[in-house]
Amino acid sequence: MPEGSNPTTEESVARHTQADAVRLDAIRKVYGRRRNAVLALEGVTIGFERSAFTAVMGPSGSGKSTLLNVAAGLDRPTSGSVVVDGTELTAMTEAALTRLRRERIGFVFQAFNLLPALTVYQNVTLPARLAGRRPDRAKATRVIESIGLGDRMGSRPAELSGGEQQRVAIGRALVGEPAVIFADEPTGSLDTTTGREVLALLRDSVHEHGRTVVMVTHDPMAASYADRVVFLADGRFVGQLRSASAEAIAGRMTHLGAWRDASVPVTGSRTA
Repeated sequence: MPEGSNPTTEESVARHTQADAVRLDAIRKVYGRRRNAVLALEGVTIGFERSAFTAVMGPSGSGKSTLLNVAAGLDRPTSGSVVVDGTELTAMTEAALTRLRRERIGFVFQAFNLLPALTVYQNVTLPARLAGRRPDRAKATRVIESIGLGDRMGSRPAELSGGEQQRVAIGRALVGEPAVIFADEPTGSLDTTTGREVLALLRDSVHEHGRTVVMVTHDPMAASYADRVVFLADGRFVGQLRSASAEAIAGRMTHLGAWRDASVPVTGSRTA
């Protein structure tokens, strides 16, 4: 087992404080049943600190995407507890989860997920409209200006570059002042220069505006923008680095890959 192997649930719970915007305790996630069962997460206990930028990494099939989906309330764990901004998610109804995601969680995806018929301003304010609220134009304008698109508010996605579209997606996540923003490979479809601009924007939202960002990535350079990098392997939390360089992160990933290749899974198949 690599350095930083998963502690007992009791030890981890004792270390969790109100500083955690998101807390997962003893999370297990199994897809399917019996012979067709796929074990994605196995007893993961971890906290994501408030007003911090955390990257989640691991080899293919390590469970990092599943972890993000469970933490964001997009998927329910088979067992264990998920707490976001002080609210336990696992017993909530689907309607209550939908409200919580709209009001307290922001999302940034690799595919941008913008509506092509809407302008920059309309895409950024869409969550408020979906929640039945009248958008705060002054606040939305400030957010759009802060992401460098103040002169493009009337533009539609087809008129923007990939980096500009991802900026719109970040603005949409920021405008509701969520407790946490979950980002799934946000630079995966961008070139290196544009990707760094987007990562700097996410980092600034944390360090200058106190947001909380949890980002899944496969890219050590992207992860180096985070305050903390946590590593998964075979569905388990296996270590972390703080304020690490891309080289140090890449070295840890290489070590995890070699360890995983030499290991035999405890049970069942694995998934990402």
